[in-house]
Amino acid sequence: MTQVKPGFRTIEEYLDYADGTDTRYELVNGVLIEMPPESRLNHKIASFLFGSFIKLGISLELLTIGVQIAVVSQEATVRQPDFVVLSQDCADALEGAKSDIITTVMPVPSLVVEVVSPGKPGDENYDRDYVEKPKEYAARGIPEFWQVDPDRSVVIVLNLKDKIYCSREFRGRDRVISPTFPDLQLTAEQILRAGRSILK
Repeated sequence: MTQVKPGFRTIEEYLDYADGTDTRYELVNGVLIEMPPESRLNHKIASFLFGSFIKLGISLELLTIGVQIAVVSQEATVRQPDFVVLSQDCADALEGAKSDIITTVMPVPSLVVEVVSPGKPGDENYDRDYVEKPKEYAARGIPEFWQVDPDRSVVIVLNLKDKIYCSREFRGRDRVISPTFPDLQLTAEQILRAGRSILK
């Protein structure tokens, strides 16, 4: 990640900023951090989930790739998950908003999915995905958060209970159990393979 532009004192200043490019940023301690382009793997998994939720009957207006979420933490001010299922209240709040950011005053989404970057405990990627983001999303009150980890061949579903995430791991042919979407019929293997090949 590359530091780009310091000096944002509030989230409102960030919302008003536009550099005229499609560059992805996260706001960290008032500093714009240029994010590397999403990997093809992340795109494939996110697109597969998008299609799976459409088949489940979830309204298209509730499914999004690229939305950002304002968080309150020492590490970041805004995160950009790989895939998000909005709640109806959240979708309504985003209608007419000047930017595709779920601010701290808006209702939270129903589900956030992050495709985990490769890394070991103590590495920047690992700590961001396994330590910081769960804390940030729990603090926002997001009821369900998935960590899709192709490197470790696991899908972890975190369910918010009493402001703390309880996690459950799914591997291979395990059906991924979503408390928010109990009718979802996907295995961990299907989700993980989606990033590597077209499923039959």
